[in-house]
Order: sequence, then structure tokens, then C-alpha cells
Amino acid sequence: MGCLKEKMNRRRSFLNIVVGIISQIISIALGIIIPRLFLMSFGSEMNGFLNSIGQIFAYFTLLEAGMYGATLQALYAPIANSDKKEISSIMAATNRYYKKTGRLYLIAVLGLAVVYPLVISSNISVWVMTVIILFNGFPGVISYYFQGKFIILLQAEGKNYINTALSSIASTLISISKIIMLFLGCSIVKIQFTYLLINIFKIIIIGIYISKNYKWVNLKEEPNYKAIEQKNAVFVNQICDMVFRNTDTIILTIFSSLKVVSVYTMYTLLYSMIRTALDYVAQGFSFVMGQTFNRDRDRYIQLHDLYENYRMALVFALYNIALIFIIPFMELYTSGIKDINYLDYKVAVLFSVFYVMTGARACCADLINYAQHFRKTQTRCIIEAAINLTVSIIAVIFWGIYGVLIGTIVALIYRMNDMFIYANVRILHRSPWISYKRFISNSIIFTIITVISKWIPWHLDSYFSIIGYACVSGIIILGVYFTIASIVDYRSFKVLKEYIQPLIGKLVKRD
Repeated sequence: MGCLKEKMNRRRSFLNIVVGIISQIISIALGIIIPRLFLMSFGSEMNGFLNSIGQIFAYFTLLEAGMYGATLQALYAPIANSDKKEISSIMAATNRYYKKTGRLYLIAVLGLAVVYPLVISSNISVWVMTVIILFNGFPGVISYYFQGKFIILLQAEGKNYINTALSSIASTLISISKIIMLFLGCSIVKIQFTYLLINIFKIIIIGIYISKNYKWVNLKEEPNYKAIEQKNAVFVNQICDMVFRNTDTIILTIFSSLKVVSVYTMYTLLYSMIRTALDYVAQGFSFVMGQTFNRDRDRYIQLHDLYENYRMALVFALYNIALIFIIPFMELYTSGIKDINYLDYKVAVLFSVFYVMTGARACCADLINYAQHFRKTQTRCIIEAAINLTVSIIAVIFWGIYGVLIGTIVALIYRMNDMFIYANVRILHRSPWISYKRFISNSIIFTIITVISKWIPWHLDSYFSIIGYACVSGIIILGVYFTIASIVDYRSFKVLKEYIQPLIGKLVKRD
């Protein structure tokens, strides 16, 4: 039974990763085309309006912030033990919360539809604003109220690829519809109505899947509120994370200029693409790690070391490649723009350090979540946010864009070390040197490769040449990182062979 479950988990991990990455590729491709068409058809004001309400709706997701994380971690143990009664009791408790906050979500959307057009000065008519807000907001309300809890269960069971695939299909259909309707000269209201219809269709499909596959979930079971009692602590942690992710842009907006903000967001756009791809890889494994932590602690430690060793190598390798090629890419991408200089190698270096440290601590952060130490670590999370805000506000006055990045890195130095120590000492009851050894060895490789790359006579005068050189050097750089990671932690390499050998055996048999 255990062997069968492990095989199923491997399959689900693979599907989560593949579907996630394909979805991201499609999203990036269409995301480049649509904004320009919107600007040409409706102008900057309408584009700004749509982006503005999009940001506001993103904040509405805070309604589920603590509950989502608390429920997800609480479900791993009963899923690992196939305890359907306990799963139902946790889902029953979560259901009551989602029903209560779902009503608030609806009120918030209706309130926004009434208030926004009245307080925002615009040439767009009030009724157009109101209708568009409603068309954009209703799909979220319906999905949240009826399906939010089941989306968490899908992720906990390793079936997040189902939601990702359907969301990707819906997003692609919406984008194609927008392109066709824009060329046909349709009004913005008709375009957004199409957005509403396709999203409702997606909700119906997910609803059919849930009704067929989760009939056994009894939402009338006695609610287990104790299992999700840390939802408020999770909420605090996620608020701190939100501060961490958005502080720099806000501070630059207040203390610098919008042109500097534009430079910052351009680098963020490129680096965040790598981060998103890494997040999809993490989501592919998270349910396996969470279930194993609650079922077999010794096996979890093996998987944790394997995952941290090679994920950290992957993080360093990808951002190393980005640092080498980002300035030549930026030079081509921003050619013709003269109002501010986008080519700043110091900014690229600081961004690379920022994202490398964020990625390096990720496995320890996940472990803290699996152990549900939300309340025990919330003070540390608040300290990180406070350091980030304080140092960034002071440093931006003296060093501008460098200052906010330095503030973020200073906060990361504190929190990354804290996570290395806390996760290893307090949860795994061992020395944190294991994580530090991986970080130090990867940092040395990163420095050496970066220095060597400065002496290579690249000929990066076109997108084609940049992609070509990045692919060839990327294979070499990934090989270097993974080889040294295998030497530094040979035990993890042996565990990796356990996973790879059955796959190789299947391929050999097919041949």
C-alpha cells in the first residue's frame, strides 16, 4: 500500500510541475501581447483602471489568508493516514469560515462597484466602471464561497494540477477571446462579459469534478476547530510576507520617482519569472513532503535533505544564469527609451542576492509550515518585516534603489539564518551546519562563475544570441552546480538514485 501511494505521489508531483510550468509559459506569452492591444484600443486610462481593480481584488484574497495555510497544513496528517472522518471534520470547520467570509467578499465587491466610480475621477462612465467591477468580481466570489475549501483539499492531496490546468485553459480562452474581440472592435463591457462567462464555465467544470470525486466529504461532520486554531498566526505570517514582497515598490514610490519604480519593476518582472517557475516545482513536491512529515519522520529527513540540496543548487544556478545575461537582455528590451537608464549591473547583483537568499531559505520555511509552528515563529516574522521597513526607509534616502534592495537583503540575512537554525535545531533536532554547508558551497560556485563570465567574450547583440548562449552555458552551469551538490552531500545523491533508477529501468525495458 505504501509503495503504491509513493508511486501515485511521484506521478502527481510530475503532473503538478509539468502543468504548472506549461501554464506559466502560456501566461508569459499572452501577457506580452494583450496589454499592448488594450493600450492601442482603449488607451492608458482604461488600462490603468483594469490594473487598479485587479490590485484591489488581489487584496480581497486576504479574507482567506490565514485559513488557507492553516487548513492546508492540518490536512496533511489525515490524508497521509487515509483518515476520511478527520478530513471531513477539518473541512466542516473550514467550510463555516468560508461561508461567513464569502458573504463579506460579496459585500466588498458590491461596495467597490458603488464607491470606486464615485471617488475616482475619470473619463470612463460610472456605469461602465460599475459593470466591469461586477463582471470581474463575481467569479471570485462564487469560486470562494462554494469551492475555496475544496481547492485546498486538491492541493493537500497533490491534485493541484487539476485546478492549474483548468485555470490555464480558462486564461488562454479569455486571452484569445480578448484578442479576437479587440480586432473586431467590441466594447470593453462585452470583452469583460466574456471574461465572466468563461470563468463561470471553469467554476462549473471544477464543481462537477468535486461532486464526482469528493462525495465522501461530509461537511456536516462535527467541525474540528482545534485543527485550524492557528489561522490567526498564519494570517500574521502572510501579512508579513506581503509587506516583504511589496515594501520596496511602495517606498520607492514615496521617496523616489515613478521612473525609478519602473526600473525596479522591470528587474522584478524578469527575476520573478524564475521565482514563479521555482514555485511550481515546490508546489509539485509540497504535498509529498507535508504528508511524509506527518507519517514517517525519518523518511521525511531523507527527502528534506534531498530536496534542499538540489533545490538550493537549482536556485543558485538559475539566478547565476540570470545575472550573466540580464544586462544584455535589458539593453535590447529597453532600446530607444532615453528617459532613465535601465542598465545597472549593481541593481542586477543586488536582485540576484535578494532572490538567491529567498530561494535558499525556502525548504526550511516549508518545514516550519509542515510542523505548524506558525504561532511560535510569528514574532520572528514581524521582526523581519520591521527590519525591512526601517532599513529600507533610511537607506533609500541615501542610496535610492540600491537602498531598498539593501534593506530587503539585511532583513533576509536575519530571517534566512533564523530559519536555518530554527528548522534544523528546533524541529529536526540537529546541527544547522547541514543547511549552511549547502549555502556556502553554492555561494562559492556562484562567485567563481560570475567572475569567470566577465572574462568571456560574449557576442550578445540579438535576442537569438542571448537565448542561444544562455541555453548552452545554462546546461554547463546547471551541471557544475548539481555535480558539486552531489559531492558535498553524497547521502542525498544516494537517495536521488533510489528515485531515478526505477524510471531508468522502465525506459530501458521500453527500448
